[in-house]
Amino acid sequence: MTPLPSQDVTALLHAWSEGDLVAREQLMPLVYAELRRRAAVCMRRERQGHVLQPTALVHEAYLRLVDQRKVAWQGRAQFLAVAAEIMRRILVDSARAHRSARRSGRWTRVTLDPAVAVATPGGLDVIDLDMALAELAAFDARKSRIAELRFFGGLSLHETGQVLNVSPRTVERDWDAARAWLFKALSAAPNGARRTDPP
Repeated sequence: MTPLPSQDVTALLHAWSEGDLVAREQLMPLVYAELRRRAAVCMRRERQGHVLQPTALVHEAYLRLVDQRKVAWQGRAQFLAVAAEIMRRILVDSARAHRSARRSGRWTRVTLDPAVAVATPGGLDVIDLDMALAELAAFDARKSRIAELRFFGGLSLHETGQVLNVSPRTVERDWDAARAWLFKALSAAPNGARRTDPP
């Protein structure tokens, strides 16, 4: 399926901003495939056995997107940035609920024979990433926002630059610095201490 030019998406977003619900309904099928692709990228980074699937993530994000009443949609990049932020919130909420359930005293089946146990990839802890992004935002909000848009939204350098009104080269530089800082922050010491040095 060939994606529509961003001008068509932008025109529908503008009409939706003005209260045209028909435009909103016409927009969603046009952006669904891209949102689904971006959700799949997000979900690949999640722990194995995650209850949310990319389709469920997109549908939950859609429900929250259509609930946006006071957004003056400016274009496709801004729409995708808002969707990325919503997907981040959904994944963080889901991870918190999972962590809470795990600590609630429910029984968990464990394998006692180490020869039978299979090592599973740990994946990235979304709550730790969310906390690290909040720490990064405390001293460099733009780098934190770039990391959020690139990681959760899958926005390109160009799209991220459009959202933040900076050049793609600036986005690339900040993205490199944010990734380096996040890597150090997420590679916490065994006692859980985090680095909070500015990038």
